[in-house]
Amino acid sequence: MSAAAPTRPSRLVILISGNGTNLQAVLDACAAGKIAARVVAVFSNQADAYGLQRARQAGVPAFHLQKTREMDRGTYDTRLGDQTAAFSPDWVLLLGWMRILSTAFLDRFPGRVVNLHPALPGAFPGTHAIERAWDAYRCGEIDRTGVMVHLVPDERVDCGPVLGQKIVPIDPDDSLETLEDRIHQAEHALVIQVLSEIL
Repeated sequence: MSAAAPTRPSRLVILISGNGTNLQAVLDACAAGKIAARVVAVFSNQADAYGLQRARQAGVPAFHLQKTREMDRGTYDTRLGDQTAAFSPDWVLLLGWMRILSTAFLDRFPGRVVNLHPALPGAFPGTHAIERAWDAYRCGEIDRTGVMVHLVPDERVDCGPVLGQKIVPIDPDDSLETLEDRIHQAEHALVIQVLSEIL
């Protein structure tokens, strides 16, 4: 009986807008063999996103694609989709990507676009989720928040099918800064956990 051929690592394209700490967690997990994947390209809509430097330091092609005033949303997303598709990704990960993607992009990768969001399902969709959770805690409305990873099937914000979630309790001695730090640590762990499951 012949041995089964080894499966190739899944190809990941990652979209970022900022510092790229979750990107770094994925790069580290790939390098350590914790997930059967490799990052084949990183795109950012921000020229000064430090995540682009993280990618280049890891030897991953990294690109800035800016939306100009003259470019409508569909044109931008079509261009982003073309450049993403050129790397034949198995999965597209939105790790701190701060733009809502239209169907011009999403329809190119059905069932393969995954988003990480720093809130629990149904809570605090959109931007500034951590700050909004902190404000709700200070008003006595919640005693916990969390993070989730979900599929992005359409243009709705942070409400696609959930692939994983992790609760982050809010402690009495927390500050916004300590809560942010714990949420980011939870994000790093959850995105690797979910990737190890879906790959």
